[in-house]
Amino acid sequence: MAVISVENAKHYQWGDGCDGWRLVSSEALSVIEERMPPGASEVRHAHEHSEQFFYVLLGDGRMEIDGEMVELTRNQGVRIEPGAMHRISNPGANELVFLVVSTPPVGDDRVEDEG
Repeated sequence: MAVISVENAKHYQWGDGCDGWRLVSSEALSVIEERMPPGASEVRHAHEHSEQFFYVLLGDGRMEIDGEMVELTRNQGVRIEPGAMHRISNPGANELVFLVVSTPPVGDDRVEDEG
């Protein structure tokens, strides 16, 4: 059993200056730590099969879910059901760090908003 952290997890970059670390990646579960700089935003999208849970570790975030806004701060999270259009953004002046837990892991089930 190995201890996993951002120091030894697989790293990737996405969006405009955002980072991610794959902490857990199995057939049934994905746990990712992500970092967003101030002003960054994800593209609005949905997952056909994956249920997700976003949990803020540091900073303040805004999650849009099916057109409704949810403000999140440290030690708060929100569940995203399969099929819900969503996106997270960092409207604050400081870095946003959060966990994304997905089951099953997201894959080819991502559908981007065409509107």
